[in-house]
Amino acid sequence: MTKQNVSGPKSGVNPAMFAAAVTKAPLLGSCINDITSKSTLVEITGGPRIIKSWVDSMRASSPTHDHMSTTLYEDRTSWMVHHPSAVDMFEDITSASKGKKIVMFLDYDGTLSPIVDDPDQAFMSDAMRGTVKNLARYFPTAIVSGRCRDKVYNFVQLAELYYAGSHGMDIEGPSKGSKYYKKGAQTVLFQPANEFLPMINKVYKELLDKTKSAEGVIVENNKFCVSVHFRCVDDKKWGELAQEVWSVLKEYPKLILSQGRKVLEIRPIIKWDKGKAIEFLLQSLGYAKCDDVFPIYIGDDRTDEDAFKVLSKRGQGLGILVSKVPKDTHASYSLQEPCEVMKFLQRLVEWKRLSLRRRSKIQKQLEEIKASLKY
Repeated sequence: MTKQNVSGPKSGVNPAMFAAAVTKAPLLGSCINDITSKSTLVEITGGPRIIKSWVDSMRASSPTHDHMSTTLYEDRTSWMVHHPSAVDMFEDITSASKGKKIVMFLDYDGTLSPIVDDPDQAFMSDAMRGTVKNLARYFPTAIVSGRCRDKVYNFVQLAELYYAGSHGMDIEGPSKGSKYYKKGAQTVLFQPANEFLPMINKVYKELLDKTKSAEGVIVENNKFCVSVHFRCVDDKKWGELAQEVWSVLKEYPKLILSQGRKVLEIRPIIKWDKGKAIEFLLQSLGYAKCDDVFPIYIGDDRTDEDAFKVLSKRGQGLGILVSKVPKDTHASYSLQEPCEVMKFLQRLVEWKRLSLRRRSKIQKQLEEIKASLKY
């Protein structure tokens, strides 16, 4: 099986990528300087005043326990009215999906695995892996992560899934074990930011050098983006960290900064994010213009809001935010932590299994009735 890189302005997507035909991929040239998720982006130019802006944004996206009491929704009960538990509202969700094809999109960190101090130790449990494996038997399932695709694959270890790493800038379909994969089909490696790889690698090395004496900082190379984790950094030192990151990033106008849960993300300034990734995957599956598709996206981070907004705009499917605290979100439902995510996915698998069993039983009864009418 061969791989095809899709990176140039004239490159299309091989229609054999998945089970259905795929139209041309977005042109990279049209993506430059077309920024999407302004709510998660941080201005780079401007000197000292920008450092303060960065720190303010770091605190807003990564509130401490003291700050949580002053969040937008102080009353969790009130927030839950607008974002009820997906487990409690399971029947409503399955009812809304009736007669439609469910497609599952899952973030990794904080969704399938717990948030940990060391990102290299963010292992998913065997029970969660088994649950996701069962999920993929019944629904097309994709992992959409800010992590490098190879890294998240090593965590999940399921070849039958779709993987979109680097916030969707590195996408690959199932290699085997999926009924959505055609034997002998060519696997396409879709990488719209391929030309930025040398720049990303250079910035990664510079940030490593700049922050080597900063206690608690972890700089992670996620192939098409660089993640600067500050979960273990004293919040009094965030200003110094912002200064170090800015001193590097100001020299690279083709890169942008966005923020997640105690992480700074440096990535190419192209119109591509998790929202664009799920649109691409739906297109790849042949569901781009279908009215009978029901995408479900589950994620815990600010970068997942791009995906939630896409589903809201499409008027199809729904987003589920994983969070123990109230947050401003475009998601329709909520779950508190990965163990609740697993419970929701397990119920979804069981619901589908029983539905297919009932359908098979009815079909068998109809065949028996038809057979009896012949005599």
